[in-house]
Amino acid sequence: MGDHPPDVHGQSQSHTRTYYIAAEEVEWDFAPRGRNLTGSPSPEGDEASAPPRYLKAVYREYTDGTFRKQKERPAGWEHLGILGPLIRAEVGDRVHVLFRNNTKLTVTMHPHGLQYEKNAEGAPYEDGTSGADKKDDGVPPGGTYTYRWTVPERSGPGPHDPSSVVWMYHSHFYEPRDVNTGLIGPIIVTRKGWARPDGTPKDVDREFVTDFAIFDETESWYFEANMKGQRAYSPDLSVIDPVFRSRNLFYSINGYIDGNLPTPVMKRGERVRWYFLANSNEDDVHTPHWHGATALVNNMRTDTVSLTPMSMVVADMVPEDVGTWLFHCHVNEHLQRGMVARYTVLP
Repeated sequence: MGDHPPDVHGQSQSHTRTYYIAAEEVEWDFAPRGRNLTGSPSPEGDEASAPPRYLKAVYREYTDGTFRKQKERPAGWEHLGILGPLIRAEVGDRVHVLFRNNTKLTVTMHPHGLQYEKNAEGAPYEDGTSGADKKDDGVPPGGTYTYRWTVPERSGPGPHDPSSVVWMYHSHFYEPRDVNTGLIGPIIVTRKGWARPDGTPKDVDREFVTDFAIFDETESWYFEANMKGQRAYSPDLSVIDPVFRSRNLFYSINGYIDGNLPTPVMKRGERVRWYFLANSNEDDVHTPHWHGATALVNNMRTDTVSLTPMSMVVADMVPEDVGTWLFHCHVNEHLQRGMVARYTVLP
């Protein structure tokens, strides 16, 4: 978080960072521990019961290319929730993702920020290519594909950025439904010479990634499977009652509502970096706000971050006040509908 790298600039070597990532079908619970865990007053008559579970597709990391054993998330990264595995790189690196589709859908992986050729874009459209350059456009059920991306200077922090920036990846076969189904994850790129061997920035003690997302289950690929039996369900996808749709919108942080996000924990005086993402629905305009602390965003002091659909923001914090504090979106409807969590500062 300082003005100069904590080590000799330019001494790091470029790496090829390989990830084994699969798209998996899961039964997702937006409130696995119950509702209103923060204890904040809620509107009279607000639903107190837990929402139903939803079939979703998510990205998950494996230990190797056999895809037999999922890689466990460290305790400090349980808060990623529905998000896919964190992809890290330093400027100058190469990122190779061996991707496997274990769902019944056709899906892809499309990165923001990183550099790629036409055979690693992960998005189908009329671009004048054919043959091998189109195989990345849609990975069928049971299929595998290797995405090869590079991390040039343009993918890393700019002159006024901190030592690392956040991007995202997501399925781009039919993006609106792919993202609402759950296929989204983070990428963190660290400035050349500022990364530890594992890719983490040397001038940061702790990192958190939060995706402020309204998941619209009526726009999920699993809409029909999830909605059967619900009151006011219509099998006609072109006719969706607004009240029915509203009941199937989940105002979440990393796929959790009402304080279910695993609590980010830090210590007083640590250099803490928050990475923010937003999803792609028209109402994904958010204002994340911390109680009990301020942060630097774009070299300005603030306690509220501004997010627009598919935007990515970095905030640096040095917490001073010990305690458990509220962390929520300040858009009234989003707060009322459960886009709220807590974070803890230890002595």
